Amino acid sequence: MNIYVANIPFKASEDELRELFEQHGEVSSVKIILDRETNRSRGFGFVEMSDDESAKQAINALNGYSFLGKELLVNEARPKTDAPRGGGFGNRGGSGGYGNRGGGGGGFNKKW
Repeated sequence: MNIYVANIPFKASEDELRELFEQHGEVSSVKIILDRETNRSRGFGFVEMSDDESAKQAINALNGYSFLGKELLVNEARPKTDAPRGGGFGNRGGSGGYGNRGGGGGGFNKKW
């Protein structure tokens, strides 16, 4: 089972997170997500456990657990979807994300 872990302290290492979850069963992998530009922790990550029952026990035990001074948010990870992520000014179409707003219009000789 893949487990989503949020509110991970920035100073925490993957090894420390692994040790915490290993108290509840065998851990297959641990990944703290890093910012691409700064290479610093983004404060969340994923822990994969091979046994679903152990994973559920870990989720119940560690959700709200104080880890290095911060309360973890722990739950089963949702499957990754292929849906595009939004960004910019939203999905309004048109160029630059502003959508089709029609033509501009001159100024001086405009008749209302």
